[in-house]
Amino acid sequence: MAEYKVELTTGNLKKAGTWDHIFVTLFGSDGQSERTEFNNWGLDFMTGGTRTYTVTTNGYLGRLLLLKVEKDPYFLLPEDEWYCSKIVVTPPGGHDILFPCHRWISRGELVELRGGRAIKVFEEDHPLLIEHRRKQLTKKKSFYLWKTVAEGVPHVSGFNTVMELPSEISFTEKREGEMTWIIAINGIELKLKGMLGSDEKIQSLEDMKKNIPSQSTKLTDYVAKHWKEDDLFGYQFLNGLNPTMIKRCSELPKNFPVTEEMVKPFLKEGSSLKEEMREGKIFIYDQKKMDGIPGRDYNGEQLQITPGLCLFYLNPENKMMPIAIQLQQQPSEKNPIFLPSDSETDWILAKMFIKNVDSLDFVSVHHLMNTHFLAEVFAVATLRCFPEIHPLYKLLLPHFRFTLARNIGGRPGLLGPEGPLNLSSLGRNGVIELMRRSMPEVTYSSLSLPENITARGLDSVPNFYYRDDGLRLWEIINRFVRAMVSYYYPTDNDVQRDTELQEWISEIFTHGFLGNKASGIPTSFHTVEEVIKFITMVIFTVSAQHGALNNGQVDYGTFYPNAPLLLHKPPPTTKGQTSQGTILETLPNVGEITIFNITALLLSEKYTDQVLLGTYPEQRFNERAPEVMMKRFQAELAHLTEDITVRNEKLGIPYNYMNPTCIENSVTA
Repeated sequence: MAEYKVELTTGNLKKAGTWDHIFVTLFGSDGQSERTEFNNWGLDFMTGGTRTYTVTTNGYLGRLLLLKVEKDPYFLLPEDEWYCSKIVVTPPGGHDILFPCHRWISRGELVELRGGRAIKVFEEDHPLLIEHRRKQLTKKKSFYLWKTVAEGVPHVSGFNTVMELPSEISFTEKREGEMTWIIAINGIELKLKGMLGSDEKIQSLEDMKKNIPSQSTKLTDYVAKHWKEDDLFGYQFLNGLNPTMIKRCSELPKNFPVTEEMVKPFLKEGSSLKEEMREGKIFIYDQKKMDGIPGRDYNGEQLQITPGLCLFYLNPENKMMPIAIQLQQQPSEKNPIFLPSDSETDWILAKMFIKNVDSLDFVSVHHLMNTHFLAEVFAVATLRCFPEIHPLYKLLLPHFRFTLARNIGGRPGLLGPEGPLNLSSLGRNGVIELMRRSMPEVTYSSLSLPENITARGLDSVPNFYYRDDGLRLWEIINRFVRAMVSYYYPTDNDVQRDTELQEWISEIFTHGFLGNKASGIPTSFHTVEEVIKFITMVIFTVSAQHGALNNGQVDYGTFYPNAPLLLHKPPPTTKGQTSQGTILETLPNVGEITIFNITALLLSEKYTDQVLLGTYPEQRFNERAPEVMMKRFQAELAHLTEDITVRNEKLGIPYNYMNPTCIENSVTA
C-alpha cells in the first residue's frame, strides 16, 4: 500500500467553488490509482480554499506522469463550474509535484494535467506523455484558429464573440461587472448633461472645457489650459500619446521647401537652419503614408485628410518647438507653409490638423495594430503551438491575460457603424487602408525600442522620458527573459531541436507579419540570443509599450482640440482668412466629441483585478529557479518605480506611462 497526499486549491474568483463531486486519478510510470473521490468532512471546494486528501494505491506508482480530474453532479443541483487553481501531490517519501490547472471545469468534463518540471518536446521520454502532448496540441490547433479581418493587416483569432472563449482566458465576472458599470454610469451622466447624442456645436473654446469628462485628471486640466502653446505641442511628440513618429532631420524633404528666411526668427540668434541641422537640433514629423487616403463621407461631403509635415526645433531651453507646418505633401500656392508668426488662428488650425492625422495614426496603427493586434498574434500562436508543460507557455501566458477577450469584444465597438474609428475623419475603410499602408513600417527594429530610438536619431534628446523609462524597462525585461530562457535553453542546440518553438515563430511571422521577410522578423530560431531578444520584444510590446500608448488617453485626449480624431472642415489653403469661428466650425458636435471621450475613458480605466507587470499570481512553474528570477524581476521594477517617482517630483508635467505601477502584464484595455 502507498499513500499520496494531494493538496487541492480552488481559485479565489467569484463563484469559483462547487458543490459537485470531484474525482482524481493518478497515473505513474508503474501504474495508476483508483478513481478517488475527494470528500472530507465539512465543505470541500469552496472559493479560495485549500483542502488536503489522500489517494491510496496498492503499490508505488513510480514517476508521476499525469493527473486526471473529473466533476460529476451532486444530486439535482444545477451546474456550477469549478475553478481549480492547482493540485500539489506528494508521493510517499518524495518531493511535492505541482500540477497547475488554472481553469474552469464543467460537469462531466475530464481534465488531464501535467506536473513537475517544464519540459520541451525533445525531452519527453515516456510514450504516455508523448501521446498526451500530441493530443493536446492537436486539440489546441483545431480550437484556436486564425482569420483575416482585412487583407494586408495582421491576422486575428478565429472567434467571433467573447462567449466562444474558454472561461479561463476570458474576462472574469468581476471585470465584466466593472466594465458594465463604467459604461452605464458614464452613459447616464452624459445623457443627463445632454451631451450624449447631441448635435449641438461648440459655441466657444472656453465652453469646450465643459465637455471634459468628470473623470478627468490634473493633466487634462493642464492640457485644456495650455493646449495652444507650442512647447506643449512639441512636448507631446516626445512624451504624449504617440511618441513614436518624430525623427531627427539632417536634410529637408524636397516636397517641404522651408527656407532659412522662414524659420530664422524662431532659431537661436545668429544661427541658421543648416547649422542647427548639423548640430542635431532639427526634427521632423511626416505623415506621407496618409497621402491619398480618402476621408469618409460626412453629410454628403468627403472629409479631408491632411498628410502633413511639421518641422521642430530643439531650442536652447531644451524645448521641442514647432517652427513650420505644411498640411499637404505637395507644395503649391494652396498649400502654404504655416509659421508661428502667422495669425494665431492660422497657426492653431495648422497644429490641429497635424494633431488630427497624428491621432488617427496613433489610434489605428501604433495603439490598435502594433500593440492590440500583435498581442493577439503572439497569444494565439502561444496557445496553438505550445502545450501547457512547455516552459515558454508558462512564461508567456500571463502576458496574454484578457487579450483575446479585449480584442474580440472591442473590435466591433471600435470599427462598427457607431464606433469611434468609423466616426473619425478616416472612417473604417480609411483606418484599414492606413493600417495596410503602415504594415511595411512594422519591423523587428521598429518594435525593438533601443533600435527604434537610435534609428530615429533620438538617443541624446533631453527631456525624453518615454525613451529614458522605456530603455530601462527594456533592459529589466531583457535580464529577466535572459535568465528564464537560458535556464531552459542552455545551448543553441536546445533551441534548434525545439520544433514547437520553431513552429511558434513561424506562425507569428506568417500571421502577424504576413510573411514579409523585409520586416526582419525571424522565420526560425538558431541561437539562444535570438530567442531572448524576440521574447523581450513580445513582453515589452504587450506590457510597457501598450502602457505608454494607452494610459494617457484621458490626460491628453479628452480635451478634444488637443487630439481630434474628427474635423469637419477642410484645412486652410491661404493665410489670414481664419478666425476663432473657423476653429469652432472645424470641431465636431458635442455628441461626436462625447463618443470619443467615452472611448478614451474606457480604454484608460484601471480595474480592481488588474495584474501589474512582473506579477505572476498563478503558480505555473514547479521549479525553484523561475520563482527566484521573478522576485529579482519584481525588485528591479520596484527600483525603477522609485527612480521615476523621485524624478517626477521635479517635473512640471510628470511622466508615469512607463512606471511599472501603471503598466499591466498584458493588453487588457
